[in-house]
Amino acid sequence: MAPCGSFEAMEAAIQAGCDSIYFGVTQLNMRARASHNFEISDLPRIAQRAKKDNVKTYIALNTLLYDHDLNLMRKLIEEAKKAGIDAVIVADMAAMQYAKEVGISIQASTQLSISNYEAVKFYANFVDTVVLAREVDLKMMKVICDNIEKDQLKGPAGELIKVEVFVHGALCIAQSGRCQMSLLQNNTSAQRGACLQECRKRYRIIDEETEKEMVVNDGYIMSPKDLCTVSFLDELLATGVSILKIEGRGKSADYVDTVVRVYREAADAVYEGVYTHEKVAQWLEKLKEVYNRGFTDGYYLGKPLPDLSNGPGNQAKSERVFAGLVNHYFPKAEVAELTLQASPLKLGDKIVIMGSTTGVVNEEITSIIQNEQSLQQVQNPAMITIKMPKQVRKNDKVYILKSRNLNEETHSCS
Repeated sequence: MAPCGSFEAMEAAIQAGCDSIYFGVTQLNMRARASHNFEISDLPRIAQRAKKDNVKTYIALNTLLYDHDLNLMRKLIEEAKKAGIDAVIVADMAAMQYAKEVGISIQASTQLSISNYEAVKFYANFVDTVVLAREVDLKMMKVICDNIEKDQLKGPAGELIKVEVFVHGALCIAQSGRCQMSLLQNNTSAQRGACLQECRKRYRIIDEETEKEMVVNDGYIMSPKDLCTVSFLDELLATGVSILKIEGRGKSADYVDTVVRVYREAADAVYEGVYTHEKVAQWLEKLKEVYNRGFTDGYYLGKPLPDLSNGPGNQAKSERVFAGLVNHYFPKAEVAELTLQASPLKLGDKIVIMGSTTGVVNEEITSIIQNEQSLQQVQNPAMITIKMPKQVRKNDKVYILKSRNLNEETHSCS
């Protein structure tokens, strides 16, 4: 299951091989503050595009609800049902009850901290899928999945309850993300999609009597590294879980493209019997190229606490630098005409082109033509053509990928 915060990310996820996408609409989702949300009017387009590739669609409606939210909640669920969205992800009983009345499939959010089989049995009265608490380890997952199979536990749709777990992305230090720091510090509730990520800041501990200061883990004492399970995905799949969920609705389309491709390849490799340490090493290198805070296996292998980050933010080995826009694409010649606006370009540069219909296209510059002359490099601003075997579209954004110098220790993944 891939995260989507834009049409570019949705297209990237589908082309990268996901089986389902999840996304937020306006408010009432756990990324309500972000610009990465769709409008209600986008729902038919989302459903239509996903169905074209047999991809399931899930709308995140997983915040705590107050009475003044209920009318909007009902409207979102009704419009999702009307548009053909496959399910809603909920954490509030009011949304769960109304979705059941409307007759749309429900997923129980990780915010509910479902951590045992008895809880799964309870929620099976309402939902077809449970997203387990992130603190549940592999042994616990297997017990839950085995019991579902043994008891043939079914949801309202009449099918066995599906178990969904997060496999990659940001981790919250609080139980299943139910943190109150943002609310206490800023009166903006994380449980209503308004988290200001107070945990990602650097903190000091000061004894008020002696004024002695203690710095723990360089001050980042509540900021876990990102969850990464690709190195033990075979063990995770062996538990019987049904859905591998990637975090990142606030991330860019190229992040979605890279992470979905890696986990698609890794999951397929497990089932095909070709999952190896060598491939894991290659997948980890790809994951390091996009946004991350370093990697941890979280709680899944039995650690009492996930590894903490040792820096303020992104530890990606590459960064995107905006270069310009696509002006035209010539499919027969496989050539793209670019308006180079903000950065020079040279042969050998790696570029990323992103657009709402295009998704994400990665390519290496093998030719630069300007005014019918072949060049080794070109300064901006300029109008140029480059060889481009994959279709791109007018106004797609063009970025150059550049390396960042980082300490390799920040990328440890057990």
